[in-house]
Amino acid sequence: MNRETLSVQDIIALGFMTFALFVGAGNIIFPPMVGFESGSQVWPAAAGFLITAVGLPIATVVAMARAGGGLGRLTLPLGRTAGMVLAVVCYLAIGPLFAVPRTAVVTYEAGIAPALGHSDLHLLLFSIIYFVLVLLISLKPGRLLDSVGKCLAPLKIAALAILGVAACLWPAGTVGPVAASYQDSALSQGMVAGYQTMDTLGALMFGLVIANAIRSRGITSTRSIARYTVIAGLIAGTGLVLVYLSLFQLGNTSHGIASDASNGAALLHAYVQHTFGTGGSTFLAVLIGIACLVTAVGLITAFSEFFSELLGVSYNKIAITTALFSLLVSNMGLDALLRVSLPVLTAVYPPCIVMILLSFVESKWRSPRLVVAPTMAIALLFGIADGIKAAGLEAWGLDQVAALPLASEGMSWLVPSLTVLVCCALVDRFVPRHAERTVAQDS
Repeated sequence: MNRETLSVQDIIALGFMTFALFVGAGNIIFPPMVGFESGSQVWPAAAGFLITAVGLPIATVVAMARAGGGLGRLTLPLGRTAGMVLAVVCYLAIGPLFAVPRTAVVTYEAGIAPALGHSDLHLLLFSIIYFVLVLLISLKPGRLLDSVGKCLAPLKIAALAILGVAACLWPAGTVGPVAASYQDSALSQGMVAGYQTMDTLGALMFGLVIANAIRSRGITSTRSIARYTVIAGLIAGTGLVLVYLSLFQLGNTSHGIASDASNGAALLHAYVQHTFGTGGSTFLAVLIGIACLVTAVGLITAFSEFFSELLGVSYNKIAITTALFSLLVSNMGLDALLRVSLPVLTAVYPPCIVMILLSFVESKWRSPRLVVAPTMAIALLFGIADGIKAAGLEAWGLDQVAALPLASEGMSWLVPSLTVLVCCALVDRFVPRHAERTVAQDS
């Protein structure tokens, strides 16, 4: 029999599941590096990071809940073709191209390689075992609330709590110098670093996973699903803030033990070795392994559900193909994945941010397409310019883009997008009332 209320136990499990889906590879390796590089500017940098790594993802979860859990509703103002292209790009980026492979290689780099040494063969063997486990859980999407929310998520939370308490009670050393990139723009640099968690793109995928988990408990009302999705998002957001604050502290005080650390995985390994001794490597391997495993399950589940419906192919076939492709990509190694993913994320994030934020005021426009589509187009155009710059490439017109406000921080898209938004909003006031109905029909 259907019911429209969840038990307290299910609500907590749903919140834990949502939190566990978000906390993956990037959420663990990037905050310590922000703390490490920002030095005495750690808290402005932390504030920027929290805006893009917590505020935007939770806003996305809420937007998805208001839209019924589907990305298609958010992309309606773009029209069917453009909306579908954006959805496919987001799903590919957060799925087998970057995020899913990264969960495997971060687990290897932080937990396995320090013990066994770096080896292409070791990485290959580990990634095979890892994706077999991920696939076994992903092939049962209807049981995610039980397998993740009530089993794996509590283990992840317990391990993160131990690490967080240790970072606050037993700092490893003193605060180091401020890196050049954080000296004059700590806030905006922290915001750009928050992009790399991919959580805003992840939230576009997880909205449907969360909604389906709620439906698996017999909830059918759209309003109830939206309410419980928002509650889950708030629980997850609170947990993310606590985790990030402790990881900022960990990185900020680890210069004495890891002054030459080049990434967050190395920094974390140095800290747990220093604090927990020989058992530190095992602890870190378990922590990151569970964290990344859960996120990979959520991403493959969401990716497979989306493309199964889009292509008319069975969910299991998509999931198996996604796991195999992710296995191959993961063997590129962590540094190569980070080099490739940063330019792409820098380009894709701006239009997604615009789409998410404008969805909350869509009812204010007479013609949503007239306002949303041009603003997103400009955000994408300048996002691509920032992406080209992040890739270290030269292109015609980049000098002009570099002269824009915030361009040095990788946010040249912001002022042009706001300008176009204001202009389109003013023009929208002169569009007849029936235009909105016409746009909806065209979509």
